[in-house]
Formats: sequence, structure tokens, C-alpha cells
Amino acid sequence: MYSAAFTAPAFNWLCSPACTELETIVLDWLCKLLHLPESYLSTSATGGGGVIQGSASEAIVTVMIAARERFIKQYKDPIALNGHPPKASTEQKEHEEWRLKTRLVALGSEMSHSSTEKAARITGVNYQSISVNATDEFALTGRGLKEALSDLTRSGWEPFYLTVTLGTTSTCAVDKFKEIAEVKKEYPNLWIHVDAAYAGAALLLDEYQVLAEGFAAFDSFNFNMHKWLLTNFDASCLFLPRREPLISALTITPSYLQNKYSTSGLVTDYRDWQIPLGRRFRALKIWFVLRSYGVNGLKEHVTRHIELGKKFTNWVRDEGKDLFELVATPRFALTVLRVKIREEVTSGLSGSAHVNGKNKTETKINEGFASEFFVPEDDDERTAETDMLSQANAVTKEVYEAINAAGEIFLTGTMIKGVYAIRIVSANEQTDEAHLRKAFEILVKTTKNILRIRNQMEPAP
Repeated sequence: MYSAAFTAPAFNWLCSPACTELETIVLDWLCKLLHLPESYLSTSATGGGGVIQGSASEAIVTVMIAARERFIKQYKDPIALNGHPPKASTEQKEHEEWRLKTRLVALGSEMSHSSTEKAARITGVNYQSISVNATDEFALTGRGLKEALSDLTRSGWEPFYLTVTLGTTSTCAVDKFKEIAEVKKEYPNLWIHVDAAYAGAALLLDEYQVLAEGFAAFDSFNFNMHKWLLTNFDASCLFLPRREPLISALTITPSYLQNKYSTSGLVTDYRDWQIPLGRRFRALKIWFVLRSYGVNGLKEHVTRHIELGKKFTNWVRDEGKDLFELVATPRFALTVLRVKIREEVTSGLSGSAHVNGKNKTETKINEGFASEFFVPEDDDERTAETDMLSQANAVTKEVYEAINAAGEIFLTGTMIKGVYAIRIVSANEQTDEAHLRKAFEILVKTTKNILRIRNQMEPAP
């Protein structure tokens, strides 16, 4: 309410000094709270700093533009590289620059948020996803990245941008940042952006700070205050160790925006850090949250939700072990599960109980979470396996849709390497154990009822 009441345009320092200065201050506070590298501070020797964007998707589009322009600038004379004389015409240079743009490729793992692919469309570049494996817990590895980069460059493409993720949408997987940082040494012009929209808040806690190893080698980092840190939408915080590539890509200064303060270079004009011109006084609500809860209050909030998530996971593993199986390692209060299809269930649903006396669907789950999704070599086994997977997906999706249709709680579904799964997480301040317990009971009851209707279980009590 306070932010809206000020109704400040805030696009440059001159028209809204307080908006600008407070944004710089609170983002430096957050940088320190999250234990990000010092280069991300506004006072760093590298010229880093932070800016509040509208969403993580907006942040990705913004830095992808900066990455594209930085990459193109490495070709100081594209014409000369293509056999043209150094003093080629402006038209020739523009033509060669556009040819280069057609070869640019933005990358993300197949578990990256769809916003990276959308950003590639918006910026007019190609997009390619990199496959990940259940054996790596769905994380992008240095090995996988290097293979993808090598394949692309051999084929004449120019990989210029990569989104890595701390807490993927489907499973909250964490990419192998240290390995990826090593690969970047061989590809110094590759812009690497860390998308930590939800799980980045966990960096507040000492036990999660190890996840940030490698960030100093990357080009940008983003997380959303409005997802887990008690701030109203929108408050997406973007940090860069070097602001120059971003400002260089986005700065356009017509006569009506010129003023002596901006020209002096002594003030920050956040209009040059984003796609829109105008902006809201979003720093104020972050200031209120930080001052109201304090560091310890925010840490307690995140810790409490992680502990609640562990309780839910334990209920699934213990009380729900005959009904559910985990599809991914539980992380950051997120539990990802599917309905377990037992041999007798599969027999009734598909007409064939199992293959060689063993339930192939269940062999995929080791130590309580997915280790690898089995693909049989034998045609008969592959047919039975596919049928079982199809049935498990159908039942899981039916449970998901039935619960959401009832309207008492709301769940989200996802597809992971062909497996349909249900995601359970809550970052609401008011959520307590009773709420999650109720959600678990609804999940169990709904699942039993659906399986009973399929004539596989006794009536639920």
C-alpha cells in the first residue's frame, strides 16, 4: 500500500532519488544475507550490483539480451572475419551481424523453467535443452554441459547463454555449479545465469551456503522475494558481478531523459537495468519485510517450512508406502510423488500383472526416490513397462485432478522423464503441521477411493 501510494515513476535517479537509493541499499543487504560473492554488491570493485525485476522470467529475458549483445561485441569486426575488407559498409556489417545472430544458441537443461525457452524466442535466438538423468538427480552436470557445447560448436552454432538452476520447478534439483564453473573456463564468453527463483531463499541458512560454490564465476543470479520470503508480488531480485554489459545493452538516452546527474555517472538509473522505462517503488516493501522480520525471523520461517516438508515426506514413506512412491529426492520443503502401481493393480488395469515375476515400475525406485527410469531392451518387456508407466501416470493424474476439483487444497502436477507426478509444497507463513496433515489425509483418501473405483482396493474407511 505504501509503495502504491508514492506512485513514483522511478525510472531514473533524478525523478525518484529515494526509490533508487533504497533499492541499492536493500539489494546489498540481501546480497550479504544470501552470502553471494562480494562481486555482486553495488560497492564491488568489479562494478556489480542488484536490481528489482518483476519476475524471474523477466530477469532471464533481460540478462539474455545483455548476453547476446556482449557475445556479438567480441566480434569487433564481423565483416573482416568473413573475408570482407575492414572498411566495409555499414550495410555489410549489419548483414554479417544478423548472420551471426542466426547462429546464436541459448541453453538450459530439460528441467530448466520454460522461461528460458520463451526468452530465446523473444530475443530472436535459437534454444536447445540439455538432457539430464535420474542418476544425477535431474541436475545439469559439467560433463553434460561440455558435451552439449562441443556438439554445438562442431556443428557451427554459437552457444552464448546458459540458465543453471538452484531448485528446478519439477523437482527442486540443484545443478552442479562447481562442475559448470570449471567448464566455463573453456568458454569464457558463455553467459551463465543462476535461476534460484524459489529455492534461493534457502541460502539464508548456513547449511545451504555450500550450494553457492561456483557463483563467483557466473554472470547473474536471481531469486524471488515474493516466493518464499514473505513479500508481496512482485519482488524479483537480480544480481550481477558486472553491471556494464547489462547497461551497455539496454541504455538509450533520448534528449528528454538527459540530465546532469545521469551524465555525471555518479548516480544509478535503473531504467538502464531493465526492459521497461518506468518502475514501481518495490524496494520499500522489501525494506519493510527485512526490518519487520529481521534476519533471524526469515531464517526461522524458511527452516520451519523445510522441517514441515520433511514431515510430509516421512508420512509418505511410512504411512503412505503402500500407496505412493517418491519420484525425486525431497528438497526445500518440496515432496514429489506418484501413485504406486502394484502387481495386482497392474493386472486388473492392463491385463498383464508383471514381467518375469517382477514389477518393473517399482524397480525404478531405490532408497525412496527415483534412481533411473528403466527402459527394457526386450520388446515384450518394453511393452509391459510402457503399459505400467501409462497406468501409473493415468491414476496419478486422476488423483491430482480429483483433489483440485474438490477445491479443499490445491496441488500441482508435472512430467518428469515421462513420469507424471504430484508436487506438494507450501511457503505460506500461516501453514502449519495441521494443514499439511490434512493435505496428506486428503491425498490418501482420494487415492484409495480412485483405486477402489478401479476395483483394486477395499472401500476406504
